[in-house]
Amino acid sequence: MLDTYTLMWAEQMKAYRKADAEGTDLAKYASLEALGKFRLDLAHMKQAGTVGGGEVGHTPRVSSIDLDAKLPKATVTDCIDLTDWKAKKVGTGEVLPLPTNQPKRYVAIAKAERWDGRWMIVDYTPDGERAC
Repeated sequence: MLDTYTLMWAEQMKAYRKADAEGTDLAKYASLEALGKFRLDLAHMKQAGTVGGGEVGHTPRVSSIDLDAKLPKATVTDCIDLTDWKAKKVGTGEVLPLPTNQPKRYVAIAKAERWDGRWMIVDYTPDGERAC
């Protein structure tokens, strides 16, 4: 389960570094609903003329899992660390500061389901109100 979450994040970072999911395997790990949230973020980045740079830190853990359900489900709770993440202006590479109300470390919750023998992230919700 955590492998799928980690692979999803690796593909998400590829997309954020160019503000485009094209050419990534993000859809291999994230379902339509979760993928839609990421694509919305990417659209905002593209509209603002920004891309991501640096690294996002993680400390994911499986906070619940039900393997006995007809459709096995799990929840991952992650502490997202933006200390080494930078937004950059396309073309110039100018580093832009994060919004002042953006915490450097916050909780994110990912919901996963096991489909045809593999885990898929079906929902991803960052919670900027919950610091970690």
